[in-house]
Amino acid sequence: MRERARNPASARRVAWDAMTRIISGAAGSLRLRVPGSGTRPTSDRVREGIFSSLEARGALEGARVLDLYAGSGALGLEAISRGASTLVLVDKAPAAAAACRANAALVAKAAEMAPAALRVVPASVPTFLAGDSGVYDLVFLDPPYSLPPAELVLALERLVPRLDEDATVVLERSSRLPGPPLPDGLVEERARTYGDTVVALLGRA
Repeated sequence: MRERARNPASARRVAWDAMTRIISGAAGSLRLRVPGSGTRPTSDRVREGIFSSLEARGALEGARVLDLYAGSGALGLEAISRGASTLVLVDKAPAAAAACRANAALVAKAAEMAPAALRVVPASVPTFLAGDSGVYDLVFLDPPYSLPPAELVLALERLVPRLDEDATVVLERSSRLPGPPLPDGLVEERARTYGDTVVALLGRA
């Protein structure tokens, strides 16, 4: 394995060169920055499956979107590109928050949206949800596979009061692990496996 640059600034530059892209919509094919460390971007194949399902449900047009454990923000920004109206991106990692800000500015410009419609919050997910008063139609949760199960359960519990009655929650998890217990107010509507990833669509109970 080739040794990475040891200088921290060089390491940041190498990580910053990682890219993914918006698949479709107003910002289709736009390249997005991905923070290198601690981020597991959702593959194009999985995102295509997710958004085909969401479009079939009519869950995108005008949606108020929340992207938790956002990483590069690719899931939430794909929703914006395909017609969602507002987006909040939440990630506590400084590199991820910086990537989200840069990517949100690019997508807002391509989609001809006011930058204020896309907000980045550098905070832990449970902390954000404990103080948030927003209501959302579409929520993405793509936590690190190493996330302690108790934190994900807490996040789901705190998310329920923030959901519109017809909201859809997209939860990604490892296919090697069981799904988390769902709190009162959430029910799994369908799930699909893509290799080592399971994508579950949750709705209000």
